[in-house]
Parts: sequence; C-alpha cells; structure tokens
Amino acid sequence: MKTGLIFDMDGTLWDSSEGVAASWTEKMHELGYDRPDITREDVMSVMGLTMDKIADIIFPDLPRAERMHLLDLCCEHENDYLRRHGGVLYPDLEKTFRALKKNYPLFIVSNCQSGYIEAFLEYYGFGKYFTDIECYGNNLKGKGENIALLAERNSLDRAYYIGDIQGDYDATMQAGCDFIHAAYGFGTIDQTVPELERFSDLPKLLKTLK
Repeated sequence: MKTGLIFDMDGTLWDSSEGVAASWTEKMHELGYDRPDITREDVMSVMGLTMDKIADIIFPDLPRAERMHLLDLCCEHENDYLRRHGGVLYPDLEKTFRALKKNYPLFIVSNCQSGYIEAFLEYYGFGKYFTDIECYGNNLKGKGENIALLAERNSLDRAYYIGDIQGDYDATMQAGCDFIHAAYGFGTIDQTVPELERFSDLPKLLKTLK
C-alpha cells in the first residue's frame, strides 16, 4: 500500500504572514494606492482562503476586476520577496522531513497563488524532499479537489493531510483522505482528530495510526 503525506503550508510548515504583509504593502504603495498598510493581522485573517476570497476581504471597496488585478500583482511581488527573505519555519522542519522521507512520499497542497510553494522550497532548499505539489493558483481548484487530484496523480492508496485550520479538515474530508491536526498552528478543529503539538512529533504519531 502506497501511503503519502500531504502538507498544508501556512500554520503547518511556516508562518510567512509578516513577509506577506510587508510585500503587499510595498507593492500597493509602489502602484500609487493611498491605503493603510496591510498588517500581519490582516494576512492572518485570510490565511487558508482561495485568492478570489482574499481579494474580496482585503480590497472590498475596489471593483472586482481591479481588486483581483491588484492582488495578483501583490502576490507576484510576495513570491519574489519570500524567495529573498523566507519566513518563520516551525522547529525541526528539515530534520523531520528527512526522517519522514525514508518511509513516505511527501507532497504540498495549498490554496495559494502559483509560485508561493516554489518560493518556500527554493529559499530553504527543501525541493529534494517533495515528490509533487499543487495549489489553487495553478488550476483554480479548491483544496479538497487538489488533495484528491494529487493523491490520484501519484497513485496513493492512502493519504494523510496535515493542516491547522477547520477548512483544512473539511477539504480533507471532501477528498476522502485522513487528517492530522497541526495543533501548534493558526486554528482549531471541531472534530476529534490526531493532533501534533510539535511538527517533530509526526514520525512517532504516524506509527500509532492504522
């Protein structure tokens, strides 16, 4: 049986909210928009949502076409910013990837824009640990569809999705996969599920799951 591990990004592998806020503010002002700076709290409030919903929340007063265009430009700048500066990794990330890779193929699925996952992998040199990635920006599909798509594309008989918010759990159930809660992350889960207090506990936890 081929079992894979599929990871969420924000609140599971890293916290990029400071860099995202800084890069969006930088781009917004560069384009001549006289608006308040985008804060870390603003970014945290939309983490996990698809890009169209984020645009609606962050730039609600702009016409829809303009808000989507502005967010696209902000996200392009964000990718470049994160390639240069990185984010805040959760402890023991690479050590844990190295241990997991011995027994499982590793994947990432996020609701982010194209290039965001690649920025993370490139900055830290983590690409060697991952077999495949997928995101909303590539195909405009939500997280549930993309988890299922990636599992099918890689012929997984079983897949665990590791995420931190309720939306991650809901998407995993939609995809018909198993869920592990990154309880150290940004959110809580209404259901009773396996929980990680630390990312580094994942290899040990997996040994207890059937």
